[in-house]
Amino acid sequence: MKLIILQEKLKEGIGIVERISTKSLSLPILNNILVKAEKNFLNLATTDLEIGIKWWALAKIEKEGVITIPARIFSTFVNFLPNKQVTLELKGSTLVIECENYQTILKGFSPEDFPIIPQISEGGSILVDSRSFCQGLNQIADIAIPSTAKPEISGIFFVFQKDFIKMAATDSFRLGEKTFYQNLKTPSPLLSKEYTFILPQKAAKEIINIFGEKEGELRLCFSPNQVLFELPMAETSHPQIQLISRLIEGEYPNYQEIIPKKYETQVIFQRNEFLNQIKSAALFGGKVNEVKLKIDPKKEKVEVFSQSPDLGEYRSYLAGKIKGKELEISFNHRFLIDGLLNIKSSEVVFELAGSEGPGVLKPAGDESYIYVVMPIKAS
Repeated sequence: MKLIILQEKLKEGIGIVERISTKSLSLPILNNILVKAEKNFLNLATTDLEIGIKWWALAKIEKEGVITIPARIFSTFVNFLPNKQVTLELKGSTLVIECENYQTILKGFSPEDFPIIPQISEGGSILVDSRSFCQGLNQIADIAIPSTAKPEISGIFFVFQKDFIKMAATDSFRLGEKTFYQNLKTPSPLLSKEYTFILPQKAAKEIINIFGEKEGELRLCFSPNQVLFELPMAETSHPQIQLISRLIEGEYPNYQEIIPKKYETQVIFQRNEFLNQIKSAALFGGKVNEVKLKIDPKKEKVEVFSQSPDLGEYRSYLAGKIKGKELEISFNHRFLIDGLLNIKSSEVVFELAGSEGPGVLKPAGDESYIYVVMPIKAS
């Protein structure tokens, strides 16, 4: 194997695939990057057996070949190189890397021991805008939590229909749902009706990190137990990046049941002012992170209160447009802050289904995102 590629391009590819290379004692090959020169492309790949990532770039290929190299030393050395042409040459079981006055020889390992990253036998595919898809996914990805008792809720639930995509996540105390409205191209019968799957949270976060700032259309391909996310090159239709992930088995809970169909009290706040007051109240939230809201429709004012036996107490007042009943309710301040940080509009709508029912946060004038949070019940 021998090829020539720019350092900047090689650095980019290693940075993408090395994210999931693991420090595995039982399978040390998982610490490696598969380096392959084939036709006109350099291909880098890694896997942790749950997720596989592949990256391609056009390169000057003088001789085809393949080897696996420890990810950490490969990445560190390439990062030190100047942004000039880099030559990668396989000599026996070692990879020689040269760039201007730099040279290193890295011990390689047989690619035969590297796990095969499966290909999806395509059951259906759609195209979405990469940046907006990842922005929406980012609004809910942190809500899911690892759970061995309930593995279904440790992932992101996706629902695909003809004219929209829904994604949802919950940790049993709060729920986020994001909806994309678009006419989905459905070349396969698999997507001719509602199609659902549960994506592991780790895969969701990698998708956000890898594709979040990429321009263009992201292609999603489905199979019963895997999903593929693919971004093409700008200069050719050949893939630039592929991420393939196993799916979580099981049935996702019917989360729609906990979303209130009507509210008793609705408040419209200035988002930044509400967020700052909750952050201030959090300083005195005590062991259960409690912050109390007392909503007074007559005065069009909300009292924000928290207290700590060790530190003292906090009280502030927040103006808002209020409809409905007077209400006193407590929430975990961390959950409120998380919800508000994922809303970017200047105004936020907070709908409450009584003093013991869930609250719903959403951007004013935008029904595509909702954040449901359970209250702290009075003891």
